[in-house]
Amino acid sequence: MRHGLPSANEVLQEIEFGPPVKRLVFDTKGLTDWDSGLLTFLIKIARQTAQRKIVVVASNLPEGAQRLYKLATAVPEKTDTHKAPARMSLVARIGVAGVDFTRGTGETVAFLGEAALAFLRLLRGKAHFRRSDLWLTIQECGPQALPIVTLVSVLVGLIIAYMGAVQLEQFGAGIFVANLVGLGMARELGPMMTGILVAGRTGAAFAAQLGTMQVNEEIDAFKTLGITPMEFLVLPRMLALMLMMPLLTLYADLMGILGGAIVGVTMLDLGVVEYYEQTRNSLNLRHFSTGLFKSVVFGIVVAIAGCLRGIQSGRSASAVGQAATSAVVTSIVFIIVSSSILTIIYQQLGI
Repeated sequence: MRHGLPSANEVLQEIEFGPPVKRLVFDTKGLTDWDSGLLTFLIKIARQTAQRKIVVVASNLPEGAQRLYKLATAVPEKTDTHKAPARMSLVARIGVAGVDFTRGTGETVAFLGEAALAFLRLLRGKAHFRRSDLWLTIQECGPQALPIVTLVSVLVGLIIAYMGAVQLEQFGAGIFVANLVGLGMARELGPMMTGILVAGRTGAAFAAQLGTMQVNEEIDAFKTLGITPMEFLVLPRMLALMLMMPLLTLYADLMGILGGAIVGVTMLDLGVVEYYEQTRNSLNLRHFSTGLFKSVVFGIVVAIAGCLRGIQSGRSASAVGQAATSAVVTSIVFIIVSSSILTIIYQQLGI
């Protein structure tokens, strides 16, 4: 052991070039001490002798070495663990994507149907969920979201006002910055920016919460106890966002208008009362109502996307992270799509 481990190549060469060998026996009478190097030596020989169908007799080995040798050779080594996965053809990848899309669409439609039924049961007073969960969710997605909504809305109002001021000042129409900021925030940017913020903040939280419950098999426990997860888990979250999104949107509209007023007063030398009167004359309840209706739709989209991805989550830590990411992406995509559709409908109806 002091001068290095013996090499197994000498034994292997003797087996390969010597007379035919049927059994391999170890003489360990002179062996006084050993360590893991002996086991490595034995395994190297055992691999080669197994290919030549030579029987290895390990009964003469020390008792501890016999146990370790049996343990090491009890399960054959996997030979395909380091192989790269087979690359699928283009047609196969398209087929797999199509199957996944069809399955996902079916699950989404089924989830939407269950959510609609749960909402109808709520209207009939037959839905079962804890009211404390509803108030806690309202607090999390409502008042606790005010700081980030304030910051982003004021900055968005500043940006819109600054961009408009640069162009309108060329025509001596800087006062119309108030119209631009007010209409833009009330009809489009207020609800959209609030929806995106809530998607990244609350939608991801919903997906992570339900995904963690899926990992811990808590949702399965609800089903076993006869408790409907759709009513107990999804319905309170959907109601909370439906109630809070219009309020957050209205608050975002006011903060955006305030941001525009900062630019109007400081950069365009407009009076505070003048800017206020111009904004009041350019807006009416119809403009705010269109944005508030959008916010309700966005709240439903965020709640359903977050809860759907959370319930669809796999049972691992990485799957929970993927569910949260998927919830945010899905929410933002459908917020933009639904906003575009509603804007087109408003234009066609002359709203």
